[in-house]
This record gives sequence, C-alpha cells and structure tokens, in this order.
Amino acid sequence: MIDKLDAIKERFEEVGQLLIQPDIASDIKKFTSLNKEYKDLEKVVKVYDEYCLIDANLKEAKSVLENEKDPDFREMAKSEIDELSPKKEDLEDELKKLLIPKDPNDSKDAILEIRAGTGGDEAAIFAGDLFRMYQRFAEKEGWNLRVLDLTEGSAGGYKEIVSTVSGEDVYGKLKFESGVHRVQRVPATETQGRVHTSAASVAVLPEMDDVEVDLDMNDIRKDTFCSSGPGGQSVNTTYSAVRLTHNPTGLVVTCQDQKSQIKNFEKALGVLRSRLYEIELKKHNDEVGGMRKSMVGSGDRSDKIRTYNYPQGRVTDHRINMSVHNLPTVMDGEIGNFIEELRIAENAEKMQDGNEE
Repeated sequence: MIDKLDAIKERFEEVGQLLIQPDIASDIKKFTSLNKEYKDLEKVVKVYDEYCLIDANLKEAKSVLENEKDPDFREMAKSEIDELSPKKEDLEDELKKLLIPKDPNDSKDAILEIRAGTGGDEAAIFAGDLFRMYQRFAEKEGWNLRVLDLTEGSAGGYKEIVSTVSGEDVYGKLKFESGVHRVQRVPATETQGRVHTSAASVAVLPEMDDVEVDLDMNDIRKDTFCSSGPGGQSVNTTYSAVRLTHNPTGLVVTCQDQKSQIKNFEKALGVLRSRLYEIELKKHNDEVGGMRKSMVGSGDRSDKIRTYNYPQGRVTDHRINMSVHNLPTVMDGEIGNFIEELRIAENAEKMQDGNEE
C-alpha cells in the first residue's frame, strides 16, 4: 500500500508542476483534465501526509519507550502511543478506501430514463412520482435536470420520460437507482380499496463523449417531426423534433425539448451514445461473468431493487435490506441515505474482492 501511496504523491507533485506550465494553461481541455486529476489526488495525499506524520511520531515514541530509563519520559511516550495508535489505524482504513479503484464514469453527467412497467395507469402515475422524486433530489444536490422526451400516461404520470442530469458526481450517485422500483398502494381508480402492486423501471446511463463511443453516422437514420410538448409557438409548426434510429441495433432515440432541430439532434445523439455504451458494457460484463456480480452496483434494469409501501409508509431497498418508515419524505427527494449506504456496501464489496485477489 505504501508503494502505491508514494507513487500517487509523486504523480500529485508532477501534475502540480504541469498545471503552471503556460502551454498547459492555454489548452483548456488538457488543463481541465489535469486540474480534476490534481483535486482527486490531493484528497489521497492529504490523508497520506497526516498518516506519515503520525507514523513518524509513533515510531519516535516507541523508541523512547524502548531506550529511555526516566519514568516520566516513559510515561509520556506510553501516553502518546495510546493516543496515536488508534489514529493511525483509522487513517489506514481511510487510505484503503481511497485506494479502491473508482468507476471512471462516476464524475460524468447522466441520462435518466423512467418507464412505466406492469400496472397499467397506476404504473404510469408511479413513474411520474419517481420522476418528481429525482427532480427534487437533483434540486437538493444543485444539479440541472432537463427533460428530453416524454410520453404521458392516459390517467397522469408518464409511460416514459427521458432526461439529462448535469452537475457534480451525478452518475456516481444516481447509478444506484437503476433497476425496477415497485409500489404497493390503493390506486385512485380502485373502488374496492384494495392494494395493488405496480412497477416502473429506471435506467441511469453515463453521458458519453463522442471520442468514447465508436459511432458510424452511416448507421443512423434521422427523421424529423413537429414537437408535441411544451415549446411555445414552434410546437406543431416546425420540424424541430428529431428521431434517430440506429440500424445495427434497432435503438430509437427521440428528442423534442429544444426549438432548434440541431440542438435536438445533438442531444439525441448523446443519448444514443450512452445506450450503445450500456450495450457494450453489458456484453463485457457477460464475458467476464465468472466474476462475482455485485448486487449493489450492477445497474441491471431487470433487478427489483426497491419497494415503496404506502399503507405502511415504508420504503425498502432489497439490495442492502434497508427499510425506512418515512415514505413521504423519500418521495420528496430525500434518497441520500439510501445512496450513501449503497456506496458503503459497494466499497465493502470492492475491498473484499481486492482481499480475495
């Protein structure tokens, strides 16, 4: 571990020197990339510096205890050892967590897709409730959420709604929301007062740059049509909405939130890249299927991950067996505790995998 930390510190100092070079400062893309790397490394280096200081003081105190005859000095050394030893252990644990390989996509913006599942009108209404939950969570996080495309349900909510979410560490937090969300409640249309079970699926995809996904424009068919959603005078009058069809996979992406056809095309292309990336990632994961699959961060949209039980006011995350009895608060966007516990569980899995190797 020490060798890794020494290498990180060396790289941290190297990046610090690069950032003050005039040719780097004038290249915005390179400067931004190096600046992000510097900040990421700085988090580790700060803890490592503190660890080195405590380790040095601990060694000195142990040396005094071994060689000093004066009882007062020995007592002071023993007291310092008792104080510093647990601090060193805590810092070791923190460094181990910091050294866990991070998902390179965690810092990316995300595509958030919510689709009504089983349950008819009630499933669409629940999909609308989930969208509002994520909308409120995004507001609390200071993120920007923008709807790209939606299909409304006949009794409210959405059959499907696709959004982009931009901000800090968006994918790193929202990725845990991918999967099937189940609701148990009495629908507004139920006359007998019976509890029904409905579902909606959530998919969270990292937004990919054009250099990260090999996309042949010859494989894409572009269709334009009139927007059908909010948009002022341009709605139903100009062919600004865009539908892209990826011929090799059959994937279809629609975007109509912008008045400009060019902007809708760019956004639709971004969603298409993310969906193609998801397909390639799943293919890769299937190829290495012999590895233990993480129950926390698999992101499989077919996995039932959470149940929202309205009669009991309970929300249960099945991956970590965590239940809370504050359903209205959760539906108002307070899902941070679930995400934090899922992150802890994911880190624990990664640390276990590292120990097994």
